[in-house]
Amino acid sequence: MRLFRTKTGCVVEQAWQYFRADKADWADWDALLAQEDLAGTLRGLIAGREPVAGFHQTELLAPIGTQEVWAAGVTYYRSRGARMEESKDAGGGSFYDRVYSAERPELFFKSTASRTVGTGGEVRIRADSAWNVPEPELTLLVSPGGLITGYTIGNDMSSRDIEGENPLYLPQAKVYDGSCALGPGILVAEEPLAASTEIAIEIERAGQIEFAGKTALTELKRDPKTLVEYLLRDNSFPVGCFLMTGTGIVPPSTFTLAGGDLIRITIEPIGMLENVVG
Repeated sequence: MRLFRTKTGCVVEQAWQYFRADKADWADWDALLAQEDLAGTLRGLIAGREPVAGFHQTELLAPIGTQEVWAAGVTYYRSRGARMEESKDAGGGSFYDRVYSAERPELFFKSTASRTVGTGGEVRIRADSAWNVPEPELTLLVSPGGLITGYTIGNDMSSRDIEGENPLYLPQAKVYDGSCALGPGILVAEEPLAASTEIAIEIERAGQIEFAGKTALTELKRDPKTLVEYLLRDNSFPVGCFLMTGTGIVPPSTFTLAGGDLIRITIEPIGMLENVVG
């Protein structure tokens, strides 16, 4: 079952049939995402309704209300290597090796709704950065009670030269207008995604594929439930939150994003998140 936020309301897809909820049912997106039994709530919303034709992709909005977006770092071995490489001149390389093996994960604040765009939206690269990459990530929808109630696709835009200069510059490398994308919708699943689930990315420039890569959740070192447990330690989220789980796909150090690039991130059960670089 997938949940979409559109310009004209909430749409639920089940078994490739689309159901549009009444306005009274979707007016409060925050209240909907805060449901501890989101799957059961959606089944109740569409019970007895007739399917509709669906919606056009241009109707889609980012599937976020006022939730915060958080992120986990160095959860894949490939990410560990990339972080060590970019920060070696600053003497911070060992930080990432240590956090990869530590019991406590790296967690950091990523974005507010106002800095987040949906599929079809424009992500940005910092004007004061010369080395920028997208980070394709499985993203969890977490309920106020700490349950993983859904999954979406996240793009954690990052300025690698800023973070590499000094690990303490992480917030500047990660948090700025247009630094985050979520979408296209939320996969509402009562069981965890299969470890074989693949995450794939393509970056198109001037009609040519400039970079492509893929990984699988088998490469994810941290259990998503453990990441959520640490995030909720001494932290509360009254309307739930989103948690990016890290990236296992890192372009080579010779690559940097450019204005006009088209980024496509695919996680098969969820769909495709597509954004242009502004």
